[in-house]
Amino acid sequence: MKPNHLSSKPIGIFDSGIGGLTVAHAIVKHLPNENLIYFGDTAHMPYGDKSTAAIQAYAIKIVHMLLQQECKLILIACNSASAAAYELVKEYIASKAIVMNVIDPIVRLLHENYSSKKIGLIGTRQTVNSHIYKKKLDNLNVGIHLSSHATNLLASAIEEFGNHRVIDTLLEVYLSQPDLQQVDALVLACTHYPIIKERIAQHYTRPVEVIDSSDIVAQAVKTQLEKNHLLNTEGKGTKHFYVSDYTESFANNAKLFFDEDITLEHYPLWD
Repeated sequence: MKPNHLSSKPIGIFDSGIGGLTVAHAIVKHLPNENLIYFGDTAHMPYGDKSTAAIQAYAIKIVHMLLQQECKLILIACNSASAAAYELVKEYIASKAIVMNVIDPIVRLLHENYSSKKIGLIGTRQTVNSHIYKKKLDNLNVGIHLSSHATNLLASAIEEFGNHRVIDTLLEVYLSQPDLQQVDALVLACTHYPIIKERIAQHYTRPVEVIDSSDIVAQAVKTQLEKNHLLNTEGKGTKHFYVSDYTESFANNAKLFFDEDITLEHYPLWD
């Protein structure tokens, strides 16, 4: 089938900081021809301790900017923003672009592979208090027992220290919850957490499947593009990075993720 003339338009991805880079990196791996525009809202990082109204305001501003860049698909690469703003963003964008979040692909995976299992989940306070995973899984009625815990300091610690052993102290406190011990799988419901996936797995004395959303979401993006005949199959994909506030940690992490020098463009949400 001949590619749609819109297929060369970019994919827009946004998160509060470096977390969404885990998803962006997976998208580059699975979809090397796609052009990416990444927005890190570093001025308001982390989203996990912000109100729903604040996250919605940030999301609409960012999405407006991504629409100006003619993005064909916009991915909310943050669980907190997916929980707080996905429906509003979808309404705002209407038919101008495809909108995706990082929650639905994981719910689909759990539905297909973990019926009647015990699942643990760690995420920000915003994500956990929204009960969005529980509501979606309960609606499926497949007997999944979910235990969710807010691990609110983790995202900020990862922004500051990356995959450093100082994180282990936090993990010891957070993962010691009794109902996180006897789980069949643990969902990393924050896109920052895959950066420390191995450290999390090491805190379990028995094998526990640690579910990292990055590859799962990237595959879901590919499926959506194929379904809408928007998959870019030509050329080498480009990457543009915007931040609402320049931070050294974002610049360093972006360079590490993509193994190349990254130019950050400063784009304040409010002048």
